[in-house]
Amino acid sequence: MRKDEKPYSILIIEDNLGDYFLIEEYLAENILAPQLQRTETFQAAKKTIADSPAKFDIIFLDLSLPDLSGEQLIVEVLELAGGTPVVALTGFSDLEFSMKSMALGVSDYLLKDELTPTILYKTIIYSIQRKKFTEQIQRSEKRYSDLFQLSPLPMWVFELDTLRFLSVNRAAVNHYGYSEKEFLSMDLTDIRPSEEIGELKKSIEDAKKAHLSNLKKIFRHRKKSGELITVETTVNRLNFNGKEAVLVLVNDVTERNKYIETVEKQNQTFLEIAWIQSHVVRAPLARLLGLVNLLESEMPDKEPEINSLMGFIKDSAFELDEIIRDISKKSEIIEHLDDNDN
Repeated sequence: MRKDEKPYSILIIEDNLGDYFLIEEYLAENILAPQLQRTETFQAAKKTIADSPAKFDIIFLDLSLPDLSGEQLIVEVLELAGGTPVVALTGFSDLEFSMKSMALGVSDYLLKDELTPTILYKTIIYSIQRKKFTEQIQRSEKRYSDLFQLSPLPMWVFELDTLRFLSVNRAAVNHYGYSEKEFLSMDLTDIRPSEEIGELKKSIEDAKKAHLSNLKKIFRHRKKSGELITVETTVNRLNFNGKEAVLVLVNDVTERNKYIETVEKQNQTFLEIAWIQSHVVRAPLARLLGLVNLLESEMPDKEPEINSLMGFIKDSAFELDEIIRDISKKSEIIEHLDDNDN
């Protein structure tokens, strides 16, 4: 069988020389040139790992050393090893302790009497691959955590059944005024106006029956100061630490709505002014033009000064009429835009 040519760097913490030679022999059957280093005590291993924390691909640990053993030994070595996989070796079969060792963080738990070259090699491969997968998951979780915490918009996760906040980001803390600790002792009803709690509970019941994905809704929220704000929320359902939960992205649209409301009021005022100018002002203007025409017909032979004056009056009246027509056209454009928005 072709041997693995990768130069695995392996630390074997083993005080029994015979067991070490057996492990060395088994490793040589599947690995071409393993780089082995042995220490006989915990203190020696501590110095070796401290001098080269990233040197080893895997650590084999005998659980009965002269200066430390058992659970305390596992805890100490795991802390020293950082992310390097640690495989426990023992001569005693203890299922309960083996499960506890795995819970503490060892990569595998092997009985010396049951060791074979194949088992030892598979343990090395699986442990190293498991470490890589774990690191990938941790990096992925960190990316998502960073996206959550560094979002400029408030975000939180709440439990679907209890409505309690499970996690909040910094933007939510800054925007609402509650500390993270305060948020995590609250639920959604604490930030909603009391008169809207019934509507909230109905929405939650509907959410339990549906698949939520980028669903957007408008709500009112209450800050710690008591200020009411209008927000647009985008929600997505997810599993958070084994709980049915909802991720919420909050966009405060209070100022935007106030601006839109102000613009709408200004447009309405302008339309009212335009209506007055195009209807109320035009009536006396029309009468003025009628009087000028009447004077011209009743006084065919007028003095040149009077003719000139009448001409100025007519020109000014026509100019004013054009201005009113222009205002009317612009008001029609605004009305058309308003109709489209509605």
